[in-house]
Amino acid sequence: MSTKTDWSADQPIVSIKDVYKSFGELEVLKGINIDVMKGEVICIIGPSGSGKSTLIRCINALNDINSGSIKVKGMEVNDSELDKLELRKEVGMVFQQYNLFPHKTALENIMMAPLKVLNQPIKEVEEKARQLIERVNLVGKESSYPGELSGGQQQRVAIARSLAMNPEVMLFDEVTAALDPETVNEVLLAIKDLAQKGMTCILVTHEMGFAREIADHIYFTDRGVIVEHGPPATFFTEAKDPRTQEFLSQIL
Repeated sequence: MSTKTDWSADQPIVSIKDVYKSFGELEVLKGINIDVMKGEVICIIGPSGSGKSTLIRCINALNDINSGSIKVKGMEVNDSELDKLELRKEVGMVFQQYNLFPHKTALENIMMAPLKVLNQPIKEVEEKARQLIERVNLVGKESSYPGELSGGQQQRVAIARSLAMNPEVMLFDEVTAALDPETVNEVLLAIKDLAQKGMTCILVTHEMGFAREIADHIYFTDRGVIVEHGPPATFFTEAKDPRTQEFLSQIL
């Protein structure tokens, strides 16, 4: 069984090698290769149905892969012996839907996993949760229930909830897609703050301006393959593949 001791900081913290994934007859990922170093911010863009969300769900072992390898801090995600809890302590994930517990307050939602999964002392957990509330700019909303919060506020609670597990890597799957335009920015600001403080982030996003500003590297996927990738400075202005050029021309 893979352990964290296999990994050192000069290696990619997330290493995706020749990954294939099918749902029945439908081949969704066709030989994906991505390396992410600690502290890097990677944005994955592309048309709907190009395999982006499937890929990051595979990193967190929410979807199995058919072949290839995904390693997180040296842990082989596709290992049948893998302790998924150990993996998910290292990899936090925020989804398009917030998935908050409606009968728990914002603070309680953030405290649940460290209390129930990590068995940490309640006083320590509450202190950390209050710090996270501050970090995502929600001071004053600790006692609010999800139904009393805007979509953008709920999404920031979801980000804080993921951070409560002290992950090394954060995955964001179209986290602004369900939000009103005026609340998108507050969520993007929370992610930007994380990135600037050195969190390793992998984002599937349609927010091109944000990707240009925040990403170290951008990957464009189409029909299950990585068509083109590069740093934002060249990716947006010097895209070579016609599929990339066409995609960018439609959204920029």
